[in-house]
Amino acid sequence: MKLATWNINSIRARTDRVIDVLNRHDLDILALQETKCRTEQFPAELFEQAGYHVCAHGDGQWNGVALISRYPITEVATQFSGQPGFTKGDAAPGEFLSGTVEPRALGATIRGVRVWSLYVPNGRSLLDPHYSYKIAWLNALHEAIGHEISANPDAQIALVGDWNVAPSDSDIWNHEAFDGLYVSSLERAAFEQFAELGMEEVTRARVTNYTFWDYQRLRFPRNEGMRIDFIWASSALAQRVTNAAIDREERKGKGASDHVPVIIEWVDTDEN
Repeated sequence: MKLATWNINSIRARTDRVIDVLNRHDLDILALQETKCRTEQFPAELFEQAGYHVCAHGDGQWNGVALISRYPITEVATQFSGQPGFTKGDAAPGEFLSGTVEPRALGATIRGVRVWSLYVPNGRSLLDPHYSYKIAWLNALHEAIGHEISANPDAQIALVGDWNVAPSDSDIWNHEAFDGLYVSSLERAAFEQFAELGMEEVTRARVTNYTFWDYQRLRFPRNEGMRIDFIWASSALAQRVTNAAIDREERKGKGASDHVPVIIEWVDTDEN
């Protein structure tokens, strides 16, 4: 089985690129983030005509997540248990205004694996309420998945997507360019806490490269990027992973997303 996660930065602007990546990498599952469209606007029919199953969740021009699969998509959830919402407004440092749950998480079962496409809040700055929201969001995800693993230690779970965290110093070209965002101790701790559940980030040991380059200031030609797209796998699934790759070439050319696909393969043991 081959899965890729990709922040597409508008599915309607890059449908042709998505189809090309599906074919070029012979993907079984593709998790997308930042689709930037309402659920009904997602171009599902183009993928369904090619034989894929599609599930999308979005509410407008921001956020949005989706799953595209060769296999049936079942047990769909458009948020995880305890997922916090966010409301714009004044809040003290370390606080945020909880409101409507944004379309940032989409979970489903595909051939026995529980796959979550995740678009973690950016944070905006260390003093912004959105930063407090980001930490609360990651902590709530950790708690929700922790309950799942506690109930079933053999659960096959993949948490994939744009985490908006650079967990290692080598994952960001210049710390000063971001005023501490992406690399703060709270963000890194919130990211690394999934290891406490027995999960493994399954790309780090298998491939090195950035996964994001900003459109501004020739960041990509200068290789001034960040590695912020990752895949956490439960222990039971991590044992089946055989390979990982980062498709840096996808950042090239006209109309590219500012992120690139991150890909893993695992041994398929589902006989259904």
